[in-house]
This record gives sequence, structure tokens and C-alpha cells, in this order.
Amino acid sequence: MKTGLFFGSFNPVHMGHLMIAGYMAEFTDLEQIWFVISPQNPLKRKQTLLNDYERLIMLEQAIEGDQRFSVCDVELRMPKPSYTIDTLTYLTELYSMQEFVLIMGSDGLMTFHKWKNHEIIQQNYQRYVYPRPGFGVDPDKHHNILLVNAPRIEISSTFIRKAIRDERNIQYFLPPKVYRHILKMHFYEK
Repeated sequence: MKTGLFFGSFNPVHMGHLMIAGYMAEFTDLEQIWFVISPQNPLKRKQTLLNDYERLIMLEQAIEGDQRFSVCDVELRMPKPSYTIDTLTYLTELYSMQEFVLIMGSDGLMTFHKWKNHEIIQQNYQRYVYPRPGFGVDPDKHHNILLVNAPRIEISSTFIRKAIRDERNIQYFLPPKVYRHILKMHFYEK
């Protein structure tokens, strides 16, 4: 079974994540999408992450009832920092009947050469790349990628967190259960 791995901190998960996942499930050959919730990204500046448990709950709320999607919390149980190659190796050994594909934005290609063992990932795992505003892709410079003509989504978790701090009503940017949970728990307000 061909399964897309959509890595992210999902801090919080928002409609943009779900739109990309939905597009990948409906307009590519991927049969399933696994949302791989990650701890702190070793290549990103240290930021205040909501605790793993709360991000996991919101992700489960967001995809509830959609049989195409699953939550994968394996990185939360692996040594920190987590590296994609380690996760891929572990999942490939555990689920040998799956063919895993990485789902990533075109912005991720800019730093892909810095990923641990990026050559092994590039050689052994196809990457389905969706467009991100301001990050074009030259397919000749990247191997083993499929450029997916998904809609450009300009929603980010950073935008969501700032909007909540600024007391904006952003109910249509988040899945309803996630939005209610954030309000109830007062997440991202400070």
C-alpha cells in the first residue's frame, strides 16, 4: 500500500494541513496519509511548542472519521532530536508491506541537503512536493521527486498562533473541534 508520510509539529493542525492531505489522497496515487507528529525540528529555531499530548489530541480531533488519514506518533517515542531517516528506517522495518512516500512543501527542498542522511532518503524514498508561496522548484536539481500541482495554501501555524494572541476570530482556519479545544484550554493566548 502506498502511504504518504506528512511530517510536522502541527502546532496547531489547521485547515491548510488538511487541504494538502486531502489533495494528496484524492489527486495522487497515495492510498493513505499518515500525519507524523514531530517533536522539535532540529533545523528550526527553538520555539514554544504546545506539549506533545495536546498536539496529538488536536490532530486526532482534526482527522476523526476520515478513513484515508491516520495519526502516527512514533517520533514522540523516539530519541530526540528526531531525524526523518531514523523514522523512515523504523517504519519501513515495522511495516514492510507499505511503500512510504514523503509529503513535503517546496520550502523544505531548500534545506533538504542539511537533513541527516539526505542522500539515503533521496535514493530510497520518493518525495511528493507541493508548492509553497515564494519557493519554486527546479526539478532538474532534485532527484526522486514528484511535483504535485496542489493549490497554494498560505495558512501557517505561525499565523494561527499570532492571530490567537491578537484575539482574532479564526474559526474558519481550524477544524471546528480543534478551534473549540484551543479556546477552551486557552492555548496560544500568550
